[in-house]
Amino acid sequence: MHQYNNLFIILIFLYGNIACLAQTQEQEKMQKLSFMVGDWVGTSTELKNDSIMNKVPAYEKIRYKVEKHIMTIDLYSETLQLHTVIYYDKEEGNYFYQPFYKTGTASYPAELKKGKLIVKPNNDKRFIFSLTPEGKLMEYGEKRINDEWNRYFEDVLEKY
Repeated sequence: MHQYNNLFIILIFLYGNIACLAQTQEQEKMQKLSFMVGDWVGTSTELKNDSIMNKVPAYEKIRYKVEKHIMTIDLYSETLQLHTVIYYDKEEGNYFYQPFYKTGTASYPAELKKGKLIVKPNNDKRFIFSLTPEGKLMEYGEKRINDEWNRYFEDVLEKY
């Protein structure tokens, strides 16, 4: 009977270590997004044909949650309030970006390329998060029109 108890304890220990390894892979992928974490303040600019249509103050609070398995973005501006959850799905081998608006929610695949998180709602629209050389957080949205990417918004934020 004592041998079975020892075997049971060893099996539980091994299972726990395997579960930790799986968590670590997701956490490692999420750690690559650490450049986004912080409290950010700046401006959100609406663009049309490279012209500024509207410019408003914006604030973003970006945090890791659930032991760094997810990241949340809370955006506040005069024109948009948005709560977003970002996570990495190891089975899909992809990040996912899930914005929650007043009117509903969505889920978009995303990828990390050359230090930029690129969110792809569809083949003709994308959002890109990156840091500028000055350390500012930049997020911009682009729409493909006649095979050219045209910027339709740009948020530039500084840590405070």
